[in-house]
Amino acid sequence: MIKRILTPLRRFVQIESFSGILLLVATIVALIWANSQWAETYKSLWEVKMGFSSSFFELKKPLILWVNDGLMAIFFFLIGLEIKRELVIGELNSVKKMVFPLVGALGGMIIPVTFYLVLNENPDTVKGWGIPMATDIAFSLAVLNLLGSRVPLSLKIFLTAFAIVDDIGAVLAIAIFYSSDINITMILSAFGFLIFLYYLSYKGAYSRFMLVTVGIVVWTLFLKSGIHPTLAGILLAFAVPLRQKIVTPEYISNLEDSLNKIKNAKVLQTPVLSYEQMSYVHTLEKRTKKYQSPLQRMEHGLHNWVAYFIIPVFALANAGVAISSDMHLDFTMITILVISLVVGKGLGVTSFVFLAKKLKIIEVPKDLTFKHIIGVAFLAGIGFTMSIFIGSLAFVDDPLHIDSAKIGILAGSTIAAIIGYTILRLTPEAEPGHP
Repeated sequence: MIKRILTPLRRFVQIESFSGILLLVATIVALIWANSQWAETYKSLWEVKMGFSSSFFELKKPLILWVNDGLMAIFFFLIGLEIKRELVIGELNSVKKMVFPLVGALGGMIIPVTFYLVLNENPDTVKGWGIPMATDIAFSLAVLNLLGSRVPLSLKIFLTAFAIVDDIGAVLAIAIFYSSDINITMILSAFGFLIFLYYLSYKGAYSRFMLVTVGIVVWTLFLKSGIHPTLAGILLAFAVPLRQKIVTPEYISNLEDSLNKIKNAKVLQTPVLSYEQMSYVHTLEKRTKKYQSPLQRMEHGLHNWVAYFIIPVFALANAGVAISSDMHLDFTMITILVISLVVGKGLGVTSFVFLAKKLKIIEVPKDLTFKHIIGVAFLAGIGFTMSIFIGSLAFVDDPLHIDSAKIGILAGSTIAAIIGYTILRLTPEAEPGHP
């Protein structure tokens, strides 16, 4: 049972860790490209308009928006699948399990936002308050994985769980505060389609084709309604069932029955299956499909695409800030973001966990020391993907502050990563005992 629970988590950590490395490479490539003699090609590439139009409908957007609105909707869809899994059977499926990462996540959202709002005195940049909220799970787990066996698995579970809670907070912030000019009719239509999918899922009539088809309609309605279309990804994920149609004992029995039939079926002399064999194999394939959880199968299929393609492409498209001696930047905003990401996250997660433990609201795993909590709190300051995404929404028509936000995020995330890694590297391997 323990192995069945931990193996997917170890695989998840490995995927996210390598994704973090690709993310770093894509970021470096974007920065070099945007500051090279080919800088104009970098800028013009993401401004190329793509899409289609007809007499009654048009959907044409620059490539950068297809990445940020389209590919990132798939990223959010995967986040939605992970959130549903964690809420139903994972690290967030009970109050006892949820409290520890929830407390850390609350501290990691409230304190950085407070730092940003208190330190900011410019009305033009106040809308960037949501930037330091989220934690980039790919980057943070990549740094954590560099430490190998020095880091207890429970610390990786804690980081993963509270990063997911952070994502929920960031998604709510995007939905409530970073959407404008909302078209109520289109939103109601989108939710009508979503309710239809939820009803089919509840009745056990799940269809991937139906999900994708209706999902495209819902995404388009969100896009045209004024609410950011990536939120459609989160909501669509909850229409994917977690339950299996065939449980393990029944599947094993079916498997043995099919195996015996295949053994006894007529074998042709040519390198093809007989009609009997084809029939039994087809039946086995159908039963295998029913044995797999639709959510688990889809999450497994999407994870590599998101980790190894979508997130690196997002970084490549968004991290390319042209830095020159005569460029205009808001250095006050950059400083505030660095402080919010580094000090705000480090202090927020640590203080909330410490206070909750003192009040006996939470129970910290015995293999974690307080230095582990401090180290991972600073790693939470790596806000790369979601922070840049929120920054692009907050300052959508403001290149000065978009560039300033990106530099602040890159600087703050780098400093947070170095501090977190150093603290954990100097922390002895934990012995049983409370922090």
